[in-house]
Amino acid sequence: MARLEGKVVCLTGAGGGIAKASARACAREGARVALFEIDRELGESAARQINDEGGVALFVHADVTRDDSVREGIARAAEAFGRIDALFNCAGGSSQDDRPVHQMDLDVWHRTMALNLLHPFLMCRYAIPHMMEAGGGSIINVTSHLGLIGSVKPAYAAAKGGIISFTKTLAAQYVAYGIRANAVAPGSIRTERSILRYESGAVDPDSPAARERATFQRLYPFSRGEPEDIASIAVFLASDESRMLTGTTIAADGGRSNYLRVAVEH
Repeated sequence: MARLEGKVVCLTGAGGGIAKASARACAREGARVALFEIDRELGESAARQINDEGGVALFVHADVTRDDSVREGIARAAEAFGRIDALFNCAGGSSQDDRPVHQMDLDVWHRTMALNLLHPFLMCRYAIPHMMEAGGGSIINVTSHLGLIGSVKPAYAAAKGGIISFTKTLAAQYVAYGIRANAVAPGSIRTERSILRYESGAVDPDSPAARERATFQRLYPFSRGEPEDIASIAVFLASDESRMLTGTTIAADGGRSNYLRVAVEH
């Protein structure tokens, strides 16, 4: 039997990148998937691809930073599929205007928090009752290795760090209901966005950040991952195979966070 047979998984930001790869992986393992995406064209295309591959996918047009939009989206997914077993809260992103605290515009802080931290709260707020009714479930929150080590972008790092603490709290609050909560902290993943930024010449290859990145990738050959690498973790955490895991954060960063910690200590 497929590893996710009979389960319903809701994924945010599922029009591309990690979430799309995870939706396809979950569908291949027998799950019915609800793809939450604000970009209608991307969301419809991703759902169509999964259905064409023999899976079962529903596109849910939603702005995951808005309470009413998430409430309606979760209701639609639950009505269509009859239950919700897992969440994969992946939508997120940073801004070039995420600057040092004394220079940051307050709107940048609020927008970053809304997309990266408010959104998983809202998804959990409306999906958890369905999981409780089903007798359990799995919440998978996507943070970042920057949530573990910090960043020059304070709003993004704070939001991603907050996801880790939020996940631990969910795990403690809902363990009695059979609901598990774990976080995944990807490092450098070759998504459409990162390819555009790092492989199109948008980043100066002679900049200190680019040189540090090149050095790390040379020392840690697995430091640059593909969306499918995170998708495999998503399938595992959504399945009953991970029933002993809750409240954890999996650092899927090719050793980056460990490398920096060792470098500082020595």
